[in-house]
Amino acid sequence: MIDTETGQLAIKGGPKSVTKTFPWPIYDETEVQAVANVVRSGQWGNPDCADEVARFEQAFAAYCGSKYAVTCVNGSVSLRLALIACGLRPGDEVIVPPYTFIATASVVLEINCVPVFVDIDPQTYNLDPACIEAAITEKTKAIVPVHFAGLPCDMDAILDIAQRHNLRVIEDAAHAHGAEYKGRKLGSIGDAGSFSFQSSKNLTSGEGGIVITNDDALYETMNSLRNVGRLPSGQWYDHFNPGCNYRITQLQAVLLSEQLKRLDEQTITRNENGLYLDSLLADIDGITPLSRGEVAILHCYHLYIFKYDKTKFGQVPKHEFVAMLAAEGVPCSAGYPHPLYKQPVFQQKNFMCYAIPESVDYTQVYCPEAERACADEAVWIFQQAMLGTQGDMESFAQAIRKIQLAL
Repeated sequence: MIDTETGQLAIKGGPKSVTKTFPWPIYDETEVQAVANVVRSGQWGNPDCADEVARFEQAFAAYCGSKYAVTCVNGSVSLRLALIACGLRPGDEVIVPPYTFIATASVVLEINCVPVFVDIDPQTYNLDPACIEAAITEKTKAIVPVHFAGLPCDMDAILDIAQRHNLRVIEDAAHAHGAEYKGRKLGSIGDAGSFSFQSSKNLTSGEGGIVITNDDALYETMNSLRNVGRLPSGQWYDHFNPGCNYRITQLQAVLLSEQLKRLDEQTITRNENGLYLDSLLADIDGITPLSRGEVAILHCYHLYIFKYDKTKFGQVPKHEFVAMLAAEGVPCSAGYPHPLYKQPVFQQKNFMCYAIPESVDYTQVYCPEAERACADEAVWIFQQAMLGTQGDMESFAQAIRKIQLAL
């Protein structure tokens, strides 16, 4: 084994600390055969030939402990379906975190509502319940907590706030397939839970999404909206709601059904590796693993995130440290370069919406914890790397030590 704690950095021509690669997605002939069977059947579409889609929806709902599941083309649309079904109207406000993918807020704009950014907890990078109530107004109608990186939000605190203010809670669980909060699958705790099946996700079919709920009325509306406004009681050319064709195909459904069979084992592996990597990195001065909170959780580590302190690494900026770490062979990223409200769409108010008040001004928004995470602290290790061995986790830690010793 190479002594990765000494010697020249890989970015300067030295040997890599990590020589293994971590492919994604993981599949075998089972997935290939399932897709081939659908291709040979000639029944690729939905809803006319939706057997496989319905089977996957039922399986995923049961897996999450929910009554219903509605598949759709992606995780952005699944959020949009949930927001519309929850009764939001133009001009309503929706509380969202600033440390998340654009879709969490852009779908709010798409339905002519107003995203209100609330800062993150510096210990978890999830929406900070302590900051939510100050942002609630008479126009606030919903909270969208993002289980970022697969780490559960403080759902007890968020639900308590929502109940006291009569707000809907839509869980953005795009990173959180298989993760649990106090024994309950994420996505099943609020009014609805939205997931993505995009190619990087822990459960993937390349693209796709799903939304789960226990609410009969929400299910009926979301099911109608994703199927051009039809209702089961109506005819093919009866359209009762302003929906579109957001359906997935049979090909995606069989891929997801086979991938779902792998999810529990993969989630357990990621969780165990995350705990082990926490213990290794906690011993490195200047590296702080994110907190898992104080309640029982199962973390699915769509990302493993740690906080970087450049004062312990020769004042090297985060982006340079990440370049060194990537050169050592660790699959990693510096994450988002800035909080979501600094995107041009918000700064320039390119909303194309008629119901956003002129008084809304995102140039005045400042969330210090999100700013700090983006600019200076947050380092991501990708989910496929968390499917490695304990030896791989040790090599990640050794790579960080090697960099620190070289600076």
